[in-house]
Amino acid sequence: MTIFKKVAVIGAGVMGSGIAAQITNAGVPVLLLDIVPEGVEDRNVIAKGAVDKMVKAKNLEPFMVKRNAKLIECGNLEDDLEKLADCDWIVEVVLEDINIKHATYEKIAKYRKKGSIVSSNTSTILLSKLTEGMDKDMLKNFMITHFFNPVRYLPLLEIISGDKTDKNAIKTVQDFCDINLGKGVVHCNDTPGFIVNRILTFWMQKAINSVLNHNIPIEVADAVMSKPIGVPKTGVFGLVDLVGVDLMPYLSKSLLSTLPEDDEYRNIYRNISFVGEMIEAEYTGRKGKGGFYRLNPDAPKGSKEKQTVQFSEAGFDENATYRKSEKPSLTSVANGKKGMKAVLETDDIGGKYAKEVMIHTLAYAASLVPQIADTVYDVDRAMQMGCNWKFGPFEMIDQLGADWLVKEIEAAGLTVPQLLKDIGEGTFYKVDNGQKHYFGTDGQYHAIERGEGVILLEDIKLKSKPLYKTASAQLWNIDDGVICLEFTGKMNALDEPVFETIDKAIKLINDESNDYKALVVYNEGSHFSAGANLGLAIFAMNIGLFPQIEEMVSGGQKAYMALKHAPFPVVSAPSGFAFGGGCEILLHSDHVQLHAETYTGLVEVGVGLIPGWGGCKELILRYQEREAAQYAKATGGEKVWFSPDKTPMGAIRKAFEVIGTATVAKSGPEAKDIYFRDSDAITMNRNRLLFDAKQKALELVEGYEAPTKRDDIRLPGPSGKLALELAVSDMRKSGVATPYDVTVSSSLATVLTGGDKADWTEPMNDDDLIKLERAEFMKLVHNEGTMQRIEHMLAKGKPLRN
Repeated sequence: MTIFKKVAVIGAGVMGSGIAAQITNAGVPVLLLDIVPEGVEDRNVIAKGAVDKMVKAKNLEPFMVKRNAKLIECGNLEDDLEKLADCDWIVEVVLEDINIKHATYEKIAKYRKKGSIVSSNTSTILLSKLTEGMDKDMLKNFMITHFFNPVRYLPLLEIISGDKTDKNAIKTVQDFCDINLGKGVVHCNDTPGFIVNRILTFWMQKAINSVLNHNIPIEVADAVMSKPIGVPKTGVFGLVDLVGVDLMPYLSKSLLSTLPEDDEYRNIYRNISFVGEMIEAEYTGRKGKGGFYRLNPDAPKGSKEKQTVQFSEAGFDENATYRKSEKPSLTSVANGKKGMKAVLETDDIGGKYAKEVMIHTLAYAASLVPQIADTVYDVDRAMQMGCNWKFGPFEMIDQLGADWLVKEIEAAGLTVPQLLKDIGEGTFYKVDNGQKHYFGTDGQYHAIERGEGVILLEDIKLKSKPLYKTASAQLWNIDDGVICLEFTGKMNALDEPVFETIDKAIKLINDESNDYKALVVYNEGSHFSAGANLGLAIFAMNIGLFPQIEEMVSGGQKAYMALKHAPFPVVSAPSGFAFGGGCEILLHSDHVQLHAETYTGLVEVGVGLIPGWGGCKELILRYQEREAAQYAKATGGEKVWFSPDKTPMGAIRKAFEVIGTATVAKSGPEAKDIYFRDSDAITMNRNRLLFDAKQKALELVEGYEAPTKRDDIRLPGPSGKLALELAVSDMRKSGVATPYDVTVSSSLATVLTGGDKADWTEPMNDDDLIKLERAEFMKLVHNEGTMQRIEHMLAKGKPLRN
């Protein structure tokens, strides 16, 4: 349910435009306003420029589909303030200057309708300061909604409200941002930096200080202060480059202006002149000439050399400060596989550095509860969602042991926070009676309650065991007669144990002695599935186990067809990558409940193959179904699959283009456009995906009829194949396609046009197409070019182009 009919965003900078884009991703119109620059013809130039920039973005695209840009109405703060009266929520995202914000609020107050909600995206200014002088109605409907950049991709939203903020207004914003925008909402107290900026700024300052104190190479610092401790691979200095070197002094200045006099950040803060000189020289990170890292501007043409800053007492000099980056080889980094404590206890430069930084950071975080948030759980969620940390500070403390940490804090000469004294030898999290609990500031454990509409497998696993389990998949009872099929292999790759588990799921649900009635395909990994197990495939190819490969292809086809024609509903719920076979299982489902951040495609041509588990067949049928619906709509007649005056080459050409170019949908909505049905649905919040999928499965149960096997598939045969191959031939002549691309395209064209014996007038059935798909797939498996491409993909992570 959409709560807001229209939203206004004031300020069209990176954050403001990003917020506007995400609101349109929820299907809600936005009024985007900014100032009028002097001497311009187009008075809306700033807002229009921001939208144009987002439409043209190639990486981290703010719009899930480009057409959402049409939902933004661009305006300015001089001519269009009256339009605020039509808006239910007004988000202020102007400069972080209290005087500018107050002036903006005065304008908003004149034109907003009574009862509309107003919020600020400030990351540094306290709510108590923002609301000074605010009228009564606006005050009760005002709060801070602190989004994180990039808005579409980072799920955290910090909400800060006051005693006078209306509870209904808070709930309205929380629900909209949770359900419609996909945000994980954390309520923070009105303190400097809220949660994330408070802890993150301390961590970065401490990390930089330790590098300077011990003359530690930046590469060493980032190598250990990243994945080995559960932090993104950017580390500290890479993160500063990403967000902007010039942001660090700004955050520090803001915090220092409002922090309590006894706050530990004041004791570690340094005004580093070297960094100031970098900023003056426009070395502000990725958005500038470079930052702590850069690409060598003098490298030979066509080559890339990464360089790293070398701190120097002589100051910053762009010609002398940078040196070639070196990849460190450290035991502490390798020990990351054993856990954080193993890293911190390693007696090398990386281990000592990590220990010094993390002991102080975790002590600081523990000292801030309940000052910045009411619970340790809120702090952990915020750091995970806002920074992509694998573990929050208190989860890290549990890994280390609170008693171990206290000893290290004392050894470092630091003050032990009261919360660590209270926990003693205990843990901040525990499982009691199948439910996870957190340690509260009252000294008691409290159950973690999920909101309405949230089901997580991680919770189900705490109180039950799988119904069935293989090396690559598991089945779970998620109640109400629904079974969940979970992939569990590396990258959730698909193989014979997965097919075995599918077979078991079908038998369990078909068994009348059970009460099962539907299946949901879902997991909580970073990615739904990377497709077939390529490592297993290349092993089999290297030793000539071609019959076993064909058996795996046949097994996948049988498993997917069994799912498609099972006498119960099958709903798949992907998130992240769903490539190759992962996409094919979606195409065989009755319904696909897509997380908004689903990236899917039939990408097999990238390794010199074609879809082998029914993907070619299903995509043809999808596109022919669309053509049939369009034909029926245009003629006012019934939906037909073949018409004497309309040969369905359009569907075949579209499938050939999509599969032949390994087209990947970059969002859930785009995936619906390319691969799925209009009836399939989007879930914006990842934590709501399983609930939504389960509800859809239950909805489909009543009166469910399995799809019948098709025996009316009409394909053109050799004439159609010739038309497709001519297009590829032209691409080969122009150098766009490689010789092996031509080989793969020929096999793909054969399948999509039905093979040598196909003809428009003679219908084919599902089994005919599946057999043809398997035959052409195996033909490519025997080709040496395919093995080269798979090996290259496994080694380099990208397709080979020759």
